[in-house]
Amino acid sequence: MASYNVAPLQRLIEQFERLPGIGSKSAQRLAYHVLNMSEDRAKEFSEAIIDAHHKIRRCEVCCNFSDQDRCPICRNESRDKSVICVVETPRDAIAIEGTGEYKGVYHVLHGVISPLNGIGPDQLTIKQLLSRLNNGEVTEVIMATNPTVEGEATAMYLSRLLKPLDIRVTRLAYGIPVGGDLEYADDVTLARALEGRSEL
Repeated sequence: MASYNVAPLQRLIEQFERLPGIGSKSAQRLAYHVLNMSEDRAKEFSEAIIDAHHKIRRCEVCCNFSDQDRCPICRNESRDKSVICVVETPRDAIAIEGTGEYKGVYHVLHGVISPLNGIGPDQLTIKQLLSRLNNGEVTEVIMATNPTVEGEATAMYLSRLLKPLDIRVTRLAYGIPVGGDLEYADDVTLARALEGRSEL
């Protein structure tokens, strides 16, 4: 990084560099863009970040992000509560919602089992998922973790936990390359993956 940057600008660039997918050049561009904002626009931007941190929490049912105790999908009486689609992140739930094909509900794990990164089952929302299966209403759980080594391992771990509960456990049929992310898949590919899911 250029040493002529003044300290507040340097700190701003460093904050942007901490964001996923943002390299030093992008961080510089974003920082200079923020500096060129009007003061009102800059306040709006910073207030939106603080507001999101204060008001957004995890849905008490599916663990997705929500500004209320229950997210809009869990509150929606027309959703099929007998089918739960398990995803890694809230972004993955948004991607599947974008297909317009899925009418069930979700469960967000907020990660995957990854021993190399120190993430075990206890760091995910697996206990909350299991507690949702006690009422006998759920008949199918769709594993929609990403087709990565960690995503596959997490899906298999959950499948072994759920099999004794006499609940059908299925896996998305992927037209997505192994190592790819759901959030980057197009709607048609995701819709076909949902339709072609197979039993685990």
